[in-house]
Amino acid sequence: MTPVPDRYRGVWARRLLETPQQRDESSFVRWLQTRLWHADLRIPARTPGTGAPPQLASQQGFCGVTQVTQQAGGEVCTWHRRLDFQPPRAEVDAGLMVFEAPERVIETGLHAPYLEIWERLPDSTGPYIALAGLDEAGGDTQERFLVAGRYAMHVRPRCMAWPPGTQAGQTLLDVMAGHPDMAQDLLDFEISFGTLEAGQWTIEQSTLPALNGACLPFAVARAKAKPAEVSCPGLGELWQVLDWAGQEVLV
Repeated sequence: MTPVPDRYRGVWARRLLETPQQRDESSFVRWLQTRLWHADLRIPARTPGTGAPPQLASQQGFCGVTQVTQQAGGEVCTWHRRLDFQPPRAEVDAGLMVFEAPERVIETGLHAPYLEIWERLPDSTGPYIALAGLDEAGGDTQERFLVAGRYAMHVRPRCMAWPPGTQAGQTLLDVMAGHPDMAQDLLDFEISFGTLEAGQWTIEQSTLPALNGACLPFAVARAKAKPAEVSCPGLGELWQVLDWAGQEVLV
């Protein structure tokens, strides 16, 4: 896919969501965008530190590749989700994008009525890295680690597949209600957002609340024609480079 324009790269904080049903200015929402890959985390403000399963099921987040195209009416951004905390959507995730300023963009829905205001965080415009976790045989574990500037997002999907009968457009809460014995396994999906600074990975918010505030030693390096090597507790060691723009060693 064609890399997204430079103006999209970095970390964007959502300041406002408006739909016919709600106005949300309090949820913690971050969208991290590299040249190709994105990761997104959305934590409702009502979710407490160790929330109950129904509250945790209201969280959202996803990871995949991003496509920007010119269509009648303006510039359209489409997020092709490869991994998703919630069940598959019934419609494509795409929005019409209008930049009010280099650090502020307005998104309106193409397949659903909504408006979102995004502002880019300072110090989030480089380097850009996207990594895919590898197992001992070199296979893709589906784990992802993305970096934009001083910010990073770790995505580790649940091990289980969606239960039979899960339909596009359902919510995770719907699925858990039909399979209460699977609730913990269905919630075991990590999307963590935080900062990389002075050799530390500090998690600000996570779909796994126990990780909030964790501060872990971190370093990543790559050599030509070899997997990248990550040193951080709780993360795999070998990673395939999907996207890398910046220094060869990041600590």
